[in-house]
Amino acid sequence: MGEGKALPEAVTREAREVRDLALHLARAAGAIQRDKYETEIEIHTKSAAIDLVTEVDHECETLIVNGLRAERGDDAILAEEGRGDDREGARWRWIIDPLDGTTNYAHGYPRFCVSIGVEYDGERTVGVVYDPLLDEMYCAVRGEGATRNEKPIRVSAETEIGNAVVATGFSYDVQRSALDNVNHFAAFVKCARAVRRDGSAALDLCYVASSRFDGYWELKLHPWDVAAGLLMVEEAGGRVSDLAGGPARRSGFECVASNGRVHDQMLEILQA
Repeated sequence: MGEGKALPEAVTREAREVRDLALHLARAAGAIQRDKYETEIEIHTKSAAIDLVTEVDHECETLIVNGLRAERGDDAILAEEGRGDDREGARWRWIIDPLDGTTNYAHGYPRFCVSIGVEYDGERTVGVVYDPLLDEMYCAVRGEGATRNEKPIRVSAETEIGNAVVATGFSYDVQRSALDNVNHFAAFVKCARAVRRDGSAALDLCYVASSRFDGYWELKLHPWDVAAGLLMVEEAGGRVSDLAGGPARRSGFECVASNGRVHDQMLEILQA
């Protein structure tokens, strides 16, 4: 069983149906990514020169959104590239990053995934993240734990930040904003065993959930960056918060995720 608060039985039954649909759609979108990886694709920019979008982002999002509209027409959909309908009043809300790690994908760097998080009445309830190159499917349902390829995963047992491997990322305005996370990155380089910056928040969080990383932090996140991954960490026995140690917001903005054992040490570094 997971670490989160259990859902009512009727909601749990529906959450499992939601999970199964999310798994199906993530695998289908991942197949598109795998088939078009390192081929000639259209690449465009959005908010900045380093903020990319490709035809594969759009194709994957269309597949997922159309699949949801066919199967669950009353649900709200928040999708990164704008094809969803984030309607008010819907009890179930899907939060989709069709291709997390677009810059990596566009440059042939093999760290990217499909991320699908689902909320019920505003609470993180289902999370699915699929890495199509490694064929690793991460899944979590509130109260039922987290898995990778259907095998249970747990956070690490590391207790000292000096022995920890942590990960982070940088927002797309890093080249022009004074709030750029560079100071935090430098601080962790000096005190952690290693710091990784791989360009996919969803995979970073899954790696915390599965003991590959001991902690992760990032600023200026969007809902689709973390909707699935935060639940994965919680259900694997970890801890998530904002940089002040309070609850991690539904929409992200900033977050710290860890095995729980190094969390306070991470917060101390981030607040210094």
